[in-house]
Amino acid sequence: MHLGLIHHVGYVVEDIDAAIPVYAERFGMDVTIRETMPDQGVEAVLLGDGPSYVELIAPTDPDGGVARFLAKRGPGMHHVAFAVPNLEDALGDLAAGGAELIDRAPRRGLGGHMVAFIHPRSSGGVLTELVEAHDYPT
Repeated sequence: MHLGLIHHVGYVVEDIDAAIPVYAERFGMDVTIRETMPDQGVEAVLLGDGPSYVELIAPTDPDGGVARFLAKRGPGMHHVAFAVPNLEDALGDLAAGGAELIDRAPRRGLGGHMVAFIHPRSSGGVLTELVEAHDYPT
């Protein structure tokens, strides 16, 4: 399996409205997507104009995984996401190679992209996301 370019880096923030200006104004990044994802207990914003982005994530569910991450580690880097042309094939290759997958099947992520996560134990201690991106350079 070959990973593509970094699609985005995810940062957990306490207050998404306070964090947006840091990236939008200070770093000149545009908000491209903003949505609440109740099934994941987060509100997320994608900033940038490609080919790589920054994703800001704020918990909306006080008992969710992102809220637990924030309580334990504080704000900061949460995950790195790589573009792949075929997510199901990538997950199959990873599983066959012994990787511990959080998601065994693709699920809907921010902006409707299909995504899946690899456990940090199988990726050097970093939560890793794969994003199916058909029109993304790999």
